[in-house]
This record gives sequence, structure tokens and C-alpha cells, in this order.
Amino acid sequence: MAIHENLLGGPAPTHLPDDPEPRELLASGTAPADVAAKYPASSLAWAQLADEAYEGGRVVESYAYARTGYHRGLDALRRAGWRGQGPVPFEHEPNRGFLRALHALARAAHAIGEQEEYERCTAFLRDSSPTAADILG
Repeated sequence: MAIHENLLGGPAPTHLPDDPEPRELLASGTAPADVAAKYPASSLAWAQLADEAYEGGRVVESYAYARTGYHRGLDALRRAGWRGQGPVPFEHEPNRGFLRALHALARAAHAIGEQEEYERCTAFLRDSSPTAADILG
């Protein structure tokens, strides 16, 4: 038996490679728009923009930011070997940007009455990471 064999029979968890620069810039107080402009592939920057827009009552803007972060995250997941299903653990910090963008997309979809998108994204988040679904709400 291989050391990392998945005993449950499902796909192995996907762990995105670490990209600390956007995370460090955001943590130091750099504006998310500046981080997204410098690192447009960073789901974390787009998720932060989505959160700020949502908190400011700009729900459609939040939806657009979240969708960008979500698609950038899907691209990164695919490059990391993800095949459309399987765990994307919240415990692995580089995965959090994608999971936050997915949560933000569900939240904004719900706010604008896009029920099918809300349900799809909510289920996708829970299937990818029950921990993220519980923490992010």
C-alpha cells in the first residue's frame, strides 16, 4: 500500500501551490484592488474584493469579483491535478482563496436571487471542504 493512498476510494485532496506574496500584501494592509492588479491569478485577492463589495452593499460588484476569483481558482485547481471532484481542504492555506471566492459567489448569487447558482455553489463548497462551509457560513 502506498503511503498516501486514499483508503476511502475517492480522489486525493488537491493542494494548491503556495503563492505567499498576495497573502502577505493583503495581510500588511495593501488594498485588494492593488493586489488583484499585481497578481490577477490570486483568488484570495478577488475574494477579498468580493467581501468588501458585499459589505458595502454592492452585491452585483461582489458577484463579479467572486466569479473572477472562482474561475481563477478553477484554473489553478486544474493545473494542480484536480479533475472536477474531490476534496479541496480548507486546512491547506493556499486553497482558502478559491474556497472564499466560491463562498462569496454563493452568497452574492443568493442576494440577487440566482437560486440555481446559489445551490450549486453551496453544494460545491460543502463537497470540496465541509470545514470551509462551516467556517465561512
